[in-house]
Amino acid sequence: MTDLRAADGRVPGRRGLATRTRLLECTADMLATTSFRELKVIDIAREANTSPATFYQYFPDVESAILVLAEEMAEDTGELAAFVRAAPWKGRAAYESALAVSDRFLEFWDRRRPLLRVVDLASGEGDRRFGSIRARLLNEITQALSEAILRLQPRKRDDVDPMATAGVLVAMLASVASHRYGFEFWGIRISDARRSMADLVYWSVTGKKPPTQVS
Repeated sequence: MTDLRAADGRVPGRRGLATRTRLLECTADMLATTSFRELKVIDIAREANTSPATFYQYFPDVESAILVLAEEMAEDTGELAAFVRAAPWKGRAAYESALAVSDRFLEFWDRRRPLLRVVDLASGEGDRRFGSIRARLLNEITQALSEAILRLQPRKRDDVDPMATAGVLVAMLASVASHRYGFEFWGIRISDARRSMADLVYWSVTGKKPPTQVS
């Protein structure tokens, strides 16, 4: 759980929590247009119609606010993992599940692209706090896919580790979702990329060749 205490150790009341939420929302919105290296407390406070002093009641600096947003984002991937665990992976419905997983990855990255960019950059620079969040971000969905692979292919592929297969698959999905606009620049239609993503998800989970015709 995120620590909701203010800088002085007090737990804020309803109005204080509303102010804290507004500051986080403004931080997230401004990341879409401003480099997080250039994002200033005074700018966030102005956008939230409050003062820098109020910002500092909840966060010691801009980076701390971004860390809270990143923690919340990592928790949101639990919904995707829950979908994988509940989705049908047998019969005709299995490919629809694979398409849905691909769509959810694309949608997740589209909605959180500015924040994910910060997490990737800070992780690449060696910031262990963001690196830990980056690892946890994809861990649960990897676990869920590993369980599905093990359940559907208990004996078919004894030479392949389900967790390793799931890890490579998730890394691929995350990379494609992150670079989808680069794909379009290369002339790759997103509909074709989506189909390729689903093919790989289907094959990795079920061990079967993807269907040639999909409605």
